[in-house]
Amino acid sequence: MPAQRGWRDRIALARLIWPALLTAPGAADAHASERAVMLTLPTGWYLAGAAVAVALTALLALLSGRLPAFAARPLFERRALLPRAVTSWAGAAILWALVAVGVFGTRDPLENLLPLAVWTALWVGFTLASIILGNLWRDVEPWTGPVRTLRRLTGWRGSVGLSRLGHLPAVAGLLAFAWFEIVSLAPSDPLVLARAVAVYYLLILALAVAEGEDWLARGEFLTVYFAMIARIAPFWAEYAGTRVTVMAGWPGAQLLRMGALPPSAIAFVTLLLASVSFDGLHETFWWLARLGLNPLEFPGRSAVVGANSAGLVAFWGLTAALILGAVRAGLPRGARFGALAGPMMLSFLPIAAGYHVAHYLVALLTDGQYALAALNDPFGTGAALLGLPEHWVSFGFLNTRGGVLAIWTAQFAVITAAHVLAVLIGFRLAPAAGAGRGLRAHLPMTLLMVAYTVFGLWLLSAPTGA
Repeated sequence: MPAQRGWRDRIALARLIWPALLTAPGAADAHASERAVMLTLPTGWYLAGAAVAVALTALLALLSGRLPAFAARPLFERRALLPRAVTSWAGAAILWALVAVGVFGTRDPLENLLPLAVWTALWVGFTLASIILGNLWRDVEPWTGPVRTLRRLTGWRGSVGLSRLGHLPAVAGLLAFAWFEIVSLAPSDPLVLARAVAVYYLLILALAVAEGEDWLARGEFLTVYFAMIARIAPFWAEYAGTRVTVMAGWPGAQLLRMGALPPSAIAFVTLLLASVSFDGLHETFWWLARLGLNPLEFPGRSAVVGANSAGLVAFWGLTAALILGAVRAGLPRGARFGALAGPMMLSFLPIAAGYHVAHYLVALLTDGQYALAALNDPFGTGAALLGLPEHWVSFGFLNTRGGVLAIWTAQFAVITAAHVLAVLIGFRLAPAAGAGRGLRAHLPMTLLMVAYTVFGLWLLSAPTGA
């Protein structure tokens, strides 16, 4: 207990001195500055307001019985510009060009294009684009074209039974990706990342050649991830042979047209929620204090590999237990748990997408500038392919109250909107899945949604030491 009080005293002291440190001369760390300014904002009122908004949405939906129609309509139809195999080969060429940059370019992760392309352009920027414009990954993923070519050249038309595993290979891939990003010692080291990307690409290529290209939609985690996240987009494309129909509709309209998720896909969604949340949690003062570390003197990732590995898996288990427990608590008498869990898990995809965008928003605004600079001079030869001048990257907006307030307001809006959408979709899915319409059926899930809203915003505003 004395040790815990000591940590609380240090954290309280940090909260008092950080605003003063902002006015002191000298170099400032962008991440620390953002959180330091955020500590001066009335974040508690934001958390309360978001919780009330989500709860009122559920209450109004329950009492009025009125829900959005989630309608969709075609905007226009056209012929596909290029065959999917061609765009996939282009994606493969870009991937191997980035691997070459990782191997032969600078070892500085803020100047090498590979880590910026993976962690900022793909994992953050491409996710945001897919949430708005639908499944863009379908046309650029780097496996379909090479798989078709290799199966044609080898004459292999069979499979090896991987499809029987469902989404479990994608779950394993996502878990490995999350561990590499959150726990491993040097996820942004260009050479380390280049080796990881090359090994993963070749592994998936071999498995897809053995099983067939259709396996990618269930077994490759990025393909599964972008396909799921894109289901909440207000714009998307539907394909029929060489024709493409561009659709528009209420965000989440595609989710209501999906089938129930099988158990392996449920595991994927719960891991997706848990991994992004733990990515935010593992850097907070609260988590570091649980590990017995001084948050203001973080010793480095090597000191917490074991604890963070265990924490990631444990947080996945806790997330799954809470979500499935809420589904079970609202289950009507005589109804089957599996019949309700599969459809209801779809309502958590907006939450996964919303927190992903909010959590990585600052990284997009900061590292995104470095990505453009690296694209301007990918091999550090002094080239200016985009015509950009040197030393144009700026983080000044993170050191002003107005700039940080704008970021926090955007994060607040995204988190709240995602949870409101999740509640509305949940109310639409529940009757079709056999759930009741009364308070008992919806109360457990609503309480979980409210708690998840508060937790997500707390993660974004909590001081971090890593």
